[in-house]
Amino acid sequence: MSAWDDPIEPIVAAMLKELGEDPGRDGLQSTPQRVARAMRFFCQGYEQDPLKILNNALFDVTYDEMVIVKDIEFYSLCEHHLLPFFGRAHVAYIPADKVVGLSKIPRLVEMFSRRLQVQEKLTTQIAESLEQVLAPKGVAVVIEAVHLCMMMRGVGQQNCSAITSSIKGEFETDSKTRSEFMELIRHSRPSFA
Repeated sequence: MSAWDDPIEPIVAAMLKELGEDPGRDGLQSTPQRVARAMRFFCQGYEQDPLKILNNALFDVTYDEMVIVKDIEFYSLCEHHLLPFFGRAHVAYIPADKVVGLSKIPRLVEMFSRRLQVQEKLTTQIAESLEQVLAPKGVAVVIEAVHLCMMMRGVGQQNCSAITSSIKGEFETDSKTRSEFMELIRHSRPSFA
C-alpha cells in the first residue's frame, strides 16, 4: 500500500516539486495531506443531492407572498484557477402549493458552492433546483461575490465584485415583483442582538 492515504496527496507533492519546492522539507511534509483534506471539504457538494436536501422539508401551506432568505454567506472555488470566490446569496420564491423549510435554502447554496464553480452557474443551479422541486410562481437568485482570481492575478482588481442573477416566473414577468425583491435585498442586514 502507498504511503499516501488519499490519491490527491501525491499530486500535491508533485506540484510542489514542479514549483521548485522540496515537499519533504519541514514546513511542507504534511502539506499534501492537508491540501487533500481541504479539497475534499471544499468540494463535498458533489456528494450531495439537491433534491434530497429540498424534498425532506416540503410543506403544504397556503401562502402566496414572497419568501426571501438573504445574506447567505458562501465560499466556493473558481473552476478556472481553483482560487476562492466568496460572497452572499439572496434567494426568493413565490410559493404555489408548497414551501420549503427556510434552513434548506442556505443548505442548497452551500451544497452548490462546495463544487468547482463559476458564479453564473452557481446562480442558475440554485434557481433551477428550487423551480424543479417547488414549482413556485417565481424564483429569484442574486449573488454578489469577490473573486481572488481577479484580485491576486490577471487584472489585479482589489475592489471589484461581481453580481449575477437568475430571475424566473413572476419575478421575470412582473416588474413590480422584481422591484420589490431588489428593494428588499438592498436593505442592510438586521441586528437582532
